[in-house]
Amino acid sequence: MEPDSPSESAVTTCYRHPKVESHVRCTRCDRYICPDCMREAAVGHQCVECVREGARSVREARTVFGGRITTGPLVTYALIALNVLAYLAEVVRPEILDRFSMLGAGLTGPDGGHYVWQDTYPAGFVPEGVVNGEWERLLTGAFLHLPPTQGTFGILHIVMNMVTLWNVGRVVESQLGRSRYLALYGLSALGGSVLVLLLAPTTSTVGASGALFGVSAAYYVLARRLGADPGSVNRFMAGLLLWLVLSAAITSWQGHLGGLLTGSAVALAFAYAPRGDRRTLVQAGACVALLAVLVLLAVGMASALKNGTA
Repeated sequence: MEPDSPSESAVTTCYRHPKVESHVRCTRCDRYICPDCMREAAVGHQCVECVREGARSVREARTVFGGRITTGPLVTYALIALNVLAYLAEVVRPEILDRFSMLGAGLTGPDGGHYVWQDTYPAGFVPEGVVNGEWERLLTGAFLHLPPTQGTFGILHIVMNMVTLWNVGRVVESQLGRSRYLALYGLSALGGSVLVLLLAPTTSTVGASGALFGVSAAYYVLARRLGADPGSVNRFMAGLLLWLVLSAAITSWQGHLGGLLTGSAVALAFAYAPRGDRRTLVQAGACVALLAVLVLLAVGMASALKNGTA
């Protein structure tokens, strides 16, 4: 009688592909995996499900202020592009300046001309500006600039602003992350326009300077919060305040000051919000509260202008 043949060892197969023989186990779940399901790990290989589960459990990298780590300042690039496109549009169609500049209250005459606001006006005149419900001017004016042949600066107006946005905006965006940085920029622009509405409602203004003063103020606040060299950041802030004073004679200092104050408030909320799960909620709440204050101020001033009590 012939001796019994040795028993054949059991064949192991991939848990995802039962027809594929496999002799490698996932180092995390210990299941057999085929070459198509193998993913390199720090030690050995893992299956696709374990890799996916591990990615969900890894805590996302954040900056000190809660912003996501980004690969590039995309918001800054987008803002520069929007400003440049708006500038090209107004060069082609100059009437864009009249329609979308920041103006609290004015009058359009029967001849199509623009006149100083008065709450009682002759027949044929039509109100224009925020007082006429053109609320978009509070933001659109921050994306327009002086045309090449107008004003003290001409084309230097947009060039100087975009250079500032390029230099300072990229740094602030890298610290705040895209969403917080966009909130800072938008609220600063709105804050500058609201102060123009309150203090110079009959003056037509354009320019990103209000938003840029807010971003620059944030740069100072964030740098101090991170413990940067106080000498350099103090000199930066001193130069910013000096420009605010010197530019008062030739630019809208109201817009600059409004952006500076609003940007400072937003940056302080971002920089000193308590860490932890509540940080984002506190930061968002501060932005919403500030937005509500600005809206109430704008609505109140527009109503006062319309009723002749401003």
